[in-house]
Amino acid sequence: MLDEKKKAEFKAKFGKRLGQIKKSKKLSYRTIAKNCDLDSSFISKIEKGTENITLETILNLLYGLDVQPNELFDFSIELNKDDIRK
Repeated sequence: MLDEKKKAEFKAKFGKRLGQIKKSKKLSYRTIAKNCDLDSSFISKIEKGTENITLETILNLLYGLDVQPNELFDFSIELNKDDIRK
């Protein structure tokens, strides 16, 4: 199982990337929510890195942001074997 710090880091980087796209496209939470049938407060929590989301939610975000998966996942994270707890 992955270390909790690594999970939190990934969610934070994903959320930061979501925020960058939102800002560059001048979109509000409300507009994204309307485009993808998600609650605007839920999108805010994703951006803050506090939510662990599903693949379906990612798909909804792609529609809401009008981006391709590679754009939403355009960030890196260092992966080490030490991150896995046995």
